[in-house]
Amino acid sequence: MNKTAITYGILGIVIGLAVGFFGANYLNRNAATETGISSANLPAGAPQVQNPTGQLADVQKVLDLAKNEPDNFDAQIEAGEMYAQIERFDKALEFYERAQKIKPDDFRANVKLGNAFFDAKQFEKAEEFYAKAIVIDPKDPNVRTDLGLTYFLREPSDPDRAIAEYKKSLEIDSNHELTLQNLLAALKEKGDKDELAKTLAKLKEVNPNNPVIETYGSK
Repeated sequence: MNKTAITYGILGIVIGLAVGFFGANYLNRNAATETGISSANLPAGAPQVQNPTGQLADVQKVLDLAKNEPDNFDAQIEAGEMYAQIERFDKALEFYERAQKIKPDDFRANVKLGNAFFDAKQFEKAEEFYAKAIVIDPKDPNVRTDLGLTYFLREPSDPDRAIAEYKKSLEIDSNHELTLQNLLAALKEKGDKDELAKTLAKLKEVNPNNPVIETYGSK
């Protein structure tokens, strides 16, 4: 996600040895994953991992399970996550779309599908699935913020709609740091100096070491 441009969150991956698959850590979702070993026996474009012996077999096992059991929700999610981690969003979308069709009212499936569309810079499609996720769980500030970002980052940008979603997120959690960061960017785009100053002061209160403070405080 190009959420880095406005210093959004940091997501990443580590190799999950127990399951032979990627687990969550804290790097940017768009940060490139280092992959190294060759995998001649894997499908073209399949995830490659720099991992101990046997990990390739585990990757192949996950992909085979997703292919052979198209109605297996967890298998589709796992396969989609593998491709998402190496930024093969086209392939990730295939598996996430299958998962969402299996469980159309599942919060996780809708968020992951929204994330994949977001990372592929298909912001209108990302909006669709973030909106569905919010209906399922209207109290998640992270998804509210991501929804706002779909308005801010699309062409043409719509900072007003983005700000409206950010404010809803802050109604859920007034100290939500990532929402405050993104709100600053939208307010700057609008040229709303008064609200920008108020939001900057709030961010300083929440985290005085946030690097965005210097960026907007110097304007």
